[in-house]
Amino acid sequence: MGKAFEQHFTASPDDIDIMGHVNNAVWVRWMEQLATAHWESLAPPDAQERYVWVVTRHEIDYRGNVTEGETVLARTWIEEPPRGARFDRLIAFTGVDGTSKVNARTTWAMIDKETGRLARVPADLATIFLA
Repeated sequence: MGKAFEQHFTASPDDIDIMGHVNNAVWVRWMEQLATAHWESLAPPDAQERYVWVVTRHEIDYRGNVTEGETVLARTWIEEPPRGARFDRLIAFTGVDGTSKVNARTTWAMIDKETGRLARVPADLATIFLA
């Protein structure tokens, strides 16, 4: 497993849907915030200035509900080396009691900011996020 990154999220009133729990769109927003924080915590400044990431695919399993005021631990890691410009990021959200709330596999693609085109993930950059 790659270097895991963790962050806590607490459900605010605006995160709650008509069913009384965190809306699916909020989970996706939290995944993006988590992935961005992971990138910013490990990538060197020059890489952060040169590249940006975009999501190309989400696979999400919703396993439990979270209500207003509840906090979850979000954990993300990269398990396998990139394939060209893309790699999969694994994400797990757990409740304070340790129960699984949401698990996801998201595929991200690296974009060169200057050209706006896909950019192959450099090996030295991939190494930072892998074991």
